[in-house]
Amino acid sequence: MTLPEIVDSHCHLDFPDFEGELPSILENARAAGVRRMVTICTKLQNEPKVRAIAETYEGVFYAAGVHPMSAAEHPLVTVDQLVALARHPKFVGIGETGLDYHYTADSAEVQQTSLRLHIEAAQDTGLPLIIHARAADDDMARILAEGYRAQPYACVMHCFSSGAGLAKAALDLGFYLSMSGIASFPKSQELRDIFAAAPLDRILLETDSPYLAPVPHRGKRNQPAYTAFTAKTGAQIFGLSLEDFAAATTANFDRLFTKAARKAQAA
Repeated sequence: MTLPEIVDSHCHLDFPDFEGELPSILENARAAGVRRMVTICTKLQNEPKVRAIAETYEGVFYAAGVHPMSAAEHPLVTVDQLVALARHPKFVGIGETGLDYHYTADSAEVQQTSLRLHIEAAQDTGLPLIIHARAADDDMARILAEGYRAQPYACVMHCFSSGAGLAKAALDLGFYLSMSGIASFPKSQELRDIFAAAPLDRILLETDSPYLAPVPHRGKRNQPAYTAFTAKTGAQIFGLSLEDFAAATTANFDRLFTKAARKAQAA
């Protein structure tokens, strides 16, 4: 049986949870049909390690930015820094960046400044912006829209678990919503309803591994292979076969992450 291709659009392969296990983790992914993934750097001092992972393993791409919860810990990233990183052939996205007022509301102003710098880098490079949003829906919608009005850019709302209002604001700008294992949790019906109301051609899949493992592995270490379980949930939400849903979300990934798509086509 040929497995449908599934893409994990957001994982963290440099995290200590995977130390010494990457070859087997990636073999597990391939066995589940997950042949491509984007590993995300959340602090720029870790970029060399994340880059090395992407350089070492076929099918692994990377993105880099400053996570909003870390935005106040170091000097602000510059647009030039991000643009320089984007020259790497396997660097495919800007971020993750965004706003997180759940734990770090005290740094809201710095987070907003950092977010705007990442938006400018996405505009300058043509690479998609990767957004983390938590407990900041109104400010997030406003800043994303302000930036888009100044100069359009592409964007994915990573691990989308916010409200319907932010979903509509993002979709109205032509952005994408990424579905994580949260969509499979029993108490996530409101989130499943938000995804069901979204256009199929704006949905991506991700693990955010090592976090947020989907049912039936909830509570355990997540890994890219488990994108297949979230794909099954997504297929149920949209009333599609797994094959059709996987094909749609893979096409969406290629449309958004054009640099990764070109690299895959050239391989």
